[in-house]
Amino acid sequence: MTAGADPAVTVDTPLTRLVGVRHPVVQTGMGWVAGSRLVGATAQAGGLGILASATMTFDELAAAITETKRRTDRPFGVNLRADAEDADRRVDLLIDHGVRVASFALAPRREQIAKLKDHGILVIPSVGAVRHAEKVASWGADAVVVQGGEGGGHTGSVATTVLLPSVVDAVDIPVVAAGGFFDGRGLAAALSYGAAGIAMGTRFLLTAESTVPEEVKRRYLERDVSGTVVTDRVDGMPHRVLRTELVERLESSGRFAGAVRALRNAVRFRALTGLSPIAMVREGLAMKRGNDLTWGQVLMAANTPMLLRSGLVDGRTDTGVLASGQVVGAVDDLPTVAELVDGVVADAAAVLRANADLVLRPA
Repeated sequence: MTAGADPAVTVDTPLTRLVGVRHPVVQTGMGWVAGSRLVGATAQAGGLGILASATMTFDELAAAITETKRRTDRPFGVNLRADAEDADRRVDLLIDHGVRVASFALAPRREQIAKLKDHGILVIPSVGAVRHAEKVASWGADAVVVQGGEGGGHTGSVATTVLLPSVVDAVDIPVVAAGGFFDGRGLAAALSYGAAGIAMGTRFLLTAESTVPEEVKRRYLERDVSGTVVTDRVDGMPHRVLRTELVERLESSGRFAGAVRALRNAVRFRALTGLSPIAMVREGLAMKRGNDLTWGQVLMAANTPMLLRSGLVDGRTDTGVLASGQVVGAVDDLPTVAELVDGVVADAAAVLRANADLVLRPA
């Protein structure tokens, strides 16, 4: 924390006023990572924690929401897949539980937005392009999270410093900046660009409350800023992950081997989620239509949940991949969530105050 920073301070923005949280800091819905323990800790710390439901069955999600509500009485969110077979049922679950925020990794359908808003639930999709932000804003989204190419997981090629101001200029709803953020200086910079807050994934993954195995966390902490790579061999789409021996093998393997692996992982993921073969085909069709993917990419998408589970849950870095933003090279500790959030906001406030002194008035 910057010397002189006040841990009791907060920063009031359109995001904090919209959601009803104390701090403009969002913990993203990372699959296999963002469970009730991490989300509850984030909410208690005054930020917006988001449950990752894509890697949960319906019953697991219901239990996670109940457990999060047991851990905190403050607002939190749930990340949904708009193209999931049971997406509408999950929307109803959020309504039944009075969840404050519905987050979407891909654009929700217009009718999903309308239904959620009719029941007082805020809709905050994540986007990677100006046109996507404009689309969901025109459909009634309450805010957007915009992720630049520095971010972990599925990512684009445009840097946050270029993408963020473009989206801020294009829409009239609060914009949350993601991709490349890990400290108070980043929050101050995002606010200066016109954002209403920041969202962080890798930084929250590397906290005391994160359930990622400690040995895997140490693997993250050992990396420098060149320790990640963007590859399309995980699931056919650009995916930023830690550079590991497995990723190197995936990069050098043939397309046929990748398709065979994806098919095998599809069977394994179906066993975990309980999806019927018909339901998986329906989800594949929805994914293909909604994201303009080839059938090869749809098949490859089966790799993502199982490879991430192997690394982030089982701790098998030899058989799993580890999603990560480039900020991994700037992180060297494992604070509690409360220490992280308080420190980020206090440091941001200190930076904003210091920068205000740079403004010169005519003599």
